[in-house]
Amino acid sequence: MQGQDWVERAGELFEAAMFGGDTSALDRSDDVLDAVEAPLSMARGKILHVRFLNDREENREEVVLFERAAELYKRLGDASGEADALFWVGCWHQVVKGDGVTGRPYFERSYALARSVGDRMTMSYAIRHLGFADKDAGDFDQAHERLTESVTLRREIGFRPGEAAGLVALAYLAAETGDPTAAFHHLDEAQSVAENCGAKAVSGWIEQARTLIRS
Repeated sequence: MQGQDWVERAGELFEAAMFGGDTSALDRSDDVLDAVEAPLSMARGKILHVRFLNDREENREEVVLFERAAELYKRLGDASGEADALFWVGCWHQVVKGDGVTGRPYFERSYALARSVGDRMTMSYAIRHLGFADKDAGDFDQAHERLTESVTLRREIGFRPGEAAGLVALAYLAAETGDPTAAFHHLDEAQSVAENCGAKAVSGWIEQARTLIRS
């Protein structure tokens, strides 16, 4: 429901309940407002996450927003939305707090829900971060399998910036497991993809990765 539509609809339902005695309008109002609040909470949470990546200043409101979105999407029966929100809750634990162990079950639930409704974008995010958790736990084979799946999913849906970012992750993993040749191959491929889709930020990550892997 867009723009003024939800405002008008909520107003109509309020009047129906307040003046018309239609108590069923209260539940319908919840649905209307939840459908607005859920994506708004997600959007605000994602902006806070990017701010954290830029300045490394933690804001707990980020996870509160994602948890609220997950609750609302679950209430609405929106599995794709819930999967996305759960991923971001896990991301807050793993990336902001540095606690991949706490983040893992959120990624697992996110992946399962997204897979159940064919949401390959969210699957690609959840499996990517499960790969990071595996790498941190020293399970490099599982990490490689999951990071590769993430790249494959992103190729399938044409998410080119995400594909390039996924190749950077594979490059770091290859370097960490003693295969610099494969690492630079991944980075070369990532650079080509990033340049073709104008992902300037990812190009910066690629150059940083080259420097770190050479050192």
